Amino acid sequence: MTATATPSGVDVALAGFVRALRSAGLGVSTQSTQSFLQAVAEVGAGDGAGVYWSGRATLCHDPDGRAVYDRVFEAWFAGRLARPGRPTPVRRPHVAASLGQTPSGPGAERDPERVRADASGTEVLRHRDVADLTAAERAELARLFAGLQVHLPQRRAARRRGARRGDLDARATVREQLRRGGEVGPLRWRRRTARPRRVVLLVDVSGSMTPYADALLRLGHLLVRASVADGNRVEVFSIGTRLTRLTPALRRTRDPDAALRLAGEQVPDWSGGTRLGEVLRAFTDRWGQRGMARGAVLVVCSDGWERGDSALLGEQAQRLARLTHRLVWLNPHRGKDGYRPVQAGIAAVVPHVDDLVAGHSLATFAELLELVRGA
Repeated sequence: MTATATPSGVDVALAGFVRALRSAGLGVSTQSTQSFLQAVAEVGAGDGAGVYWSGRATLCHDPDGRAVYDRVFEAWFAGRLARPGRPTPVRRPHVAASLGQTPSGPGAERDPERVRADASGTEVLRHRDVADLTAAERAELARLFAGLQVHLPQRRAARRRGARRGDLDARATVREQLRRGGEVGPLRWRRRTARPRRVVLLVDVSGSMTPYADALLRLGHLLVRASVADGNRVEVFSIGTRLTRLTPALRRTRDPDAALRLAGEQVPDWSGGTRLGEVLRAFTDRWGQRGMARGAVLVVCSDGWERGDSALLGEQAQRLARLTHRLVWLNPHRGKDGYRPVQAGIAAVVPHVDDLVAGHSLATFAELLELVRGA
C-alpha cells in the first residue's frame, strides 16, 4: 500500500500537520514528508498510536526536537489521537475533532469529508472573537495556544566575540603571531553578538476586558516560558485599578491552566474598574524608568476605557514611548468592522504608540507574536 492510497482528505490534514511542525522550527524535508504519508498509509489513519510513531520515526530526527513534535502533535490533533501508554480520551463536545477519531463499529472508515470539515472548523476557530466563544470552544482554543510560534526579539550586544567574518580583531591577531613565534598566521575576526530584547506585557483585567483576560494571560505564559532559556527577559503585569506583577506565578509551572490559577490568586482587582493613567505612572516610576522598560518591547493589552484623567494617560504613554524600543497597544476591538479609536482614553495614547493592533482572536495573537519578533 502506497501513500497515494491514503484518502485525499486525510492527506490534507497530515500535510497541515507537517506545515505546523515546520512553523514550530522543526526541519522537515520533502522526502521525510513522503515517508510519513507512506507510513501512515501502511498503519492506517485511524490508528492514533500508529500515526504518532510514524511521525516520530520519519519527521523527528533530532532528540532535541521531540518536545516540539509532541507539543505540535497535541495541538494539531487536539489530543484526540490515542498516544502510547495513555488511555484514549473520552469523547466530549469539541469544535474540531482530529484525524484519529474514527466512527465506532466494525469496519467503520474515516470520512474524508469529515477531515476537511474538522480542518476548516479549526481554522474558523482561530479567527473567532474570544468573547463570543462557548465554554467548549474556549477549552479547544486553550489547546490550540500550544501551536503558536514564539520567538523573542533580538538586539545587538555591546561586546564583540570571535567570528569567521566581521571586523579585524587586531589584539587576537597579534596574540596568534606571538604564539607562533613571530611567523605569519591567520587573521582573527570579531563581530557583535545578539541577545534577547526584553518584552513587557501589561494586561488589562478590568470588567470590560474580562472576556479577553484569560487568553491574554495565556499569551503571557507562552512568552514567559519561551524566555526561561534566554535569561528570563519577559515580564507580565496586570493592570486595572492596581498594578500587579504576575511573572513569578507564570514562570512557576509549564502547565498554562495551573499558571493562570496562580496568577489569578495574585490579582486583587479582577473585573474591577480602570485607572490606566495612574497605573501606567506607577509602572513607569517603580519599574519602567529603573530599567525594565528601557529598550524593551512594551505591549499594553487594553481597550483603552479610562475612568480617570485621559490627559494623564496620554502623558504616561508619551513617557513610555521615550523609554521603550517599541510601544505596542493591543486593543481587542481594533480588528472589528467599523471600529474607530475615538474613545477618550485610546485617542489620548494613539499619537504615542508605534503600533495599534487587534487582539481578539488566536490569529491576531499570532500576528502580535510576529510583530514582537520583528522588533
